[in-house]
Amino acid sequence: MIPQEKCAAVTRALHEAFGVSEFEDIQPITKGHTSSLVFRIVVRGRPYLLKIITRTDDPTRHYECMKAAAEAGIAPRVRYACVEDRTSVTDFVEAAPFPAGDALRRLPATLRALHALPRFPGIPSHINTTCTFLMHQGPALDALIQRVKTGNFLPAGGAEELFARFDEVAGVYPHSDPDLVSSHNDLFKPDNMLFDGRHLWLVDWEAAFANDRYAELAVVANLLVSNEDEEKIFLREYFGGEPDACQTARFVLMQQLAHMFYAMVFLMLGSPLDPAERVPEFGDFRRRVWAGEVDLADRPAKTIYGRMHWEEFLRGTRHPRYAQALRTVAAGRPSGDPALPPGIVTK
Repeated sequence: MIPQEKCAAVTRALHEAFGVSEFEDIQPITKGHTSSLVFRIVVRGRPYLLKIITRTDDPTRHYECMKAAAEAGIAPRVRYACVEDRTSVTDFVEAAPFPAGDALRRLPATLRALHALPRFPGIPSHINTTCTFLMHQGPALDALIQRVKTGNFLPAGGAEELFARFDEVAGVYPHSDPDLVSSHNDLFKPDNMLFDGRHLWLVDWEAAFANDRYAELAVVANLLVSNEDEEKIFLREYFGGEPDACQTARFVLMQQLAHMFYAMVFLMLGSPLDPAERVPEFGDFRRRVWAGEVDLADRPAKTIYGRMHWEEFLRGTRHPRYAQALRTVAAGRPSGDPALPPGIVTK
């Protein structure tokens, strides 16, 4: 079950972590769609998670962020992590049902604790799969923009509207904000949030780096928040009190940026779009995603997911609170903060 070339690394892990040379049981874990090899192993009667990274990039950042989160009680305890072998062993979480209503209050507190950790390193060169990717100029962004322009996966006239709204957000949103925080950056997938019936754990820290706090808030809220009353609960639990006007406005704008990003990426990765095809209501599909009933590795599911983010982007940017959020964030923008030049994605 473990590839022959990885057996020595696993033996070292078992010896260092537990003083044994073999496990008592092993089962592969395929949920989560990771490229890594992941197993539930049993040692001395207790279950653990064995993870072998198969990518070639350096896992130092991954392990450092995972250890910091574990020490703060946010991630499962790390029993072993070896950069050279790309192998780690952590406590295994027996997941229990996690109702969305419960998550609405628990998750903001967990995010607050995560964001309070000593700052993780900045954006790695090989990965930024969050919506803030759109705010960083460079060849990767240029390539995405070109695919959006030349592709046929947005509705007619969609690219023009998307880029116009992006220019509005990019024109007012702070870009040299020093308030970057330690972030997980892969929480659009409910698989990475495990509830054991008493405690919430965040797992899979490969994408962790210092990011804008509102990116994580927006992505999690887009999974859980369905109306303004729930939004108030979510933000109040995170900030420890009523958010001020600028905090709420930045949250609103980042939600729209997230809808833009996920619409582009998932429609691009999905099946060909039939403009006449109706998509499920966003709230119902989101509930199914949260419940693990939707496999976002499936191309048709990607298309539906991207289309629903597109519909939410249209609804959100046409709502009066979007225009108000633009004005509020522009008025509170730090002095001297450089704006992205107008037309950054349309030139």
